[in-house]
Amino acid sequence: MDRKQLRVIALGGCGGMGRFAVRTALNYDFIKEIVIADRNADMARGFAQACGPKASYREIDVMDREALSGLLREADVIMTTVGPYYRLGMPVLRAAIEAGCHYLDINDDWEPTLEMLSLDGEARQAGVTAIIGMGASPGISNMLAAKALGLLDSVEDLYTGWGVSGEDGETDRPGEGGSYGAAIEHWLHQITGTIRVLQQGRFVDAKPIQEVKIDYPGLGSGLAYTVGHPEPVTLPRLRPELKNSSNVMVISPRLVELLRGLAAEIDGGRLSISDGVQLILGHLASPDEEPSSPPPDPGSEIILPPLFAYARGMKDGKRTSVAVTITAGIQGGMGGATGVPLAIGLKMLATGKIARHGVFAPEAVIDPDAFFDEFGPLCTPPKANADELLMIATAVND
Repeated sequence: MDRKQLRVIALGGCGGMGRFAVRTALNYDFIKEIVIADRNADMARGFAQACGPKASYREIDVMDREALSGLLREADVIMTTVGPYYRLGMPVLRAAIEAGCHYLDINDDWEPTLEMLSLDGEARQAGVTAIIGMGASPGISNMLAAKALGLLDSVEDLYTGWGVSGEDGETDRPGEGGSYGAAIEHWLHQITGTIRVLQQGRFVDAKPIQEVKIDYPGLGSGLAYTVGHPEPVTLPRLRPELKNSSNVMVISPRLVELLRGLAAEIDGGRLSISDGVQLILGHLASPDEEPSSPPPDPGSEIILPPLFAYARGMKDGKRTSVAVTITAGIQGGMGGATGVPLAIGLKMLATGKIARHGVFAPEAVIDPDAFFDEFGPLCTPPKANADELLMIATAVND
C-alpha cells in the first residue's frame, strides 16, 4: 500500500475488541480518519466523540449490502471485528473486494477461513490485500507458531494454545464496550459438531474437547483440550511436511465439564447456541464460579502458558521440541489481546511490510519478528523488541 493518509472503517469499532484496535490505530501518523461503524449508533457516536477529532461514526447494518458497499467505497482499509465470522466473514470480505478496499479481521472460525482464502484470486485481481485472523488466537498464536516452526529443520507436530483466564483474571470476561456475545457464540460453535484438524498428514473432521497432553520444554507436562480454530487449517500451508496440528484451550476441569455438558445439549438439539451463550456469560461473570487461573488436573504437573505455540520435529538430526510464548501481555484482557494485533496488522500494511495482494492468513505475509517488534512496546510492561518479548524453550527428545 502506498504510504499516505488513510481513511479506515472500523466495523464494530466501538465493541469489546474493536475499540482497542481503534485506540491503538489512532496513534499512527498515517491515519486521516477512522470511521467507527456499528448498528448501535449511540454507542458508536459516544466512542467516536471520546476518541477525538480523527474519529467519526456511521450507523451501519452489516447485512445491508448496498449500504456496506457504499461505505467501503469511501475507505482505504476496513478493520472488522464483527462476528461471528461463520455468518458474517464472507459477506464483508466480498464487499471489500468489490469496493477495492483493503481488509483485516479477527476471524476465529475455521470454516469461513477456508471460504475466504478461496477468494485469493479475486482479491489479487482487484489489487486488494486481505489479512484474516489478525487477533490473539488466531493472530498472535500464528506468529508464535511461525517463530517455533522457523527453529526446526522439519516439523511433525504443531499445537497452538490459549487460556480462558490470564493472570489479570480478565481475559474472557465481559468488559468495557459490552459483553463478548459474538465471541462466546463462536466458542460454542467450535466445541459442537466436528472440527477440522490435521492428523497423520490428512485433514479430518474430529470431535472437539479432546484431551491433549503437551510436554512443554522446561516446564513439564500439561493438559489442554481441542477446539475448532483456523490455525490448524492455515499453518500447514506454511510447512507442508506437518503431520499433526490442532488448536487447544487451557481451561479448568470445572469449565471442561460445563462445556462438554453444553455441547452435548446443543448437539442433541435440546439447547440453542443463543441460550448457551447466556449460560457461559453468566458463568464467566461470576468470580466465585471460576478461579482466575485453572487448577492443575490430577496427574498434570503444570498449567500451560495462556498463549503459546508448541512444535516438535527435527533439528540438526535430533528430535527436538520448541515452545514459544510471550513474557508480557496487553491491558484489557481478551479485548486488548485481540484488538491491538489487528491495529498492528493495519500499520504493517500501511507501511509496506505487507506488500502482496490476495487473501492471507497472518503467517503467510507477516514476519514474526517484525510483528513482535511492534507488539512488544505496547505490552505491559513494555518490551523493546521481539528478542525481549519472546520466551523460547527447546528440548532434545532423543
